[in-house]
Amino acid sequence: MQRPGIREVREAAADSALLAVASLVSYWLMADVLSGLHAGSRTQAIIGGLWAAIATIFVSKSSYQQSVTAAVSRVAGTLVSFVVCFVYLVFLPVHLWAFALLIGVSALAPTLAGRPGDAPTAAITTAVLLAIAALDPHHAWLQPIFRLADTVVGAIVGVAAAWVGRRLIGQPDASVKKSQS
Repeated sequence: MQRPGIREVREAAADSALLAVASLVSYWLMADVLSGLHAGSRTQAIIGGLWAAIATIFVSKSSYQQSVTAAVSRVAGTLVSFVVCFVYLVFLPVHLWAFALLIGVSALAPTLAGRPGDAPTAAITTAVLLAIAALDPHHAWLQPIFRLADTVVGAIVGVAAAWVGRRLIGQPDASVKKSQS
């Protein structure tokens, strides 16, 4: 394995610093600035901050276009999970059998919609969402709404960071680099 050169190390360090700042911004926005979206619960606001930071990390890619594509995938997977979990949780509480069933439905739906790459995101989102919903059964139906909002904020911050980063670092988009080689 070849060690990276100074230029690659600088780019990786800049990308890592940008990821850290973008994740901080996402977390701060949802945990502190927009914490009122989470019905006043500090725990929910912290979970929202974490969820937004995860979305930001998920969409952070080596090019702006890849980040946009990842953001669309992340939001699409979360939207599938939102619909499946919201419809279920409005009427029924979290049960072990529902955990398995809803994960399966969440994985199947994007595949049937022609977006099989979104199936893992939808299934993971459903698993985490249902586990969080089980912690507060009286307000479980709110969890899909909260997590969709958190994901959208995190994805927007991630895409914005990719755009800003390419300009600040002065790197052309990775897709441009490849076409110039």
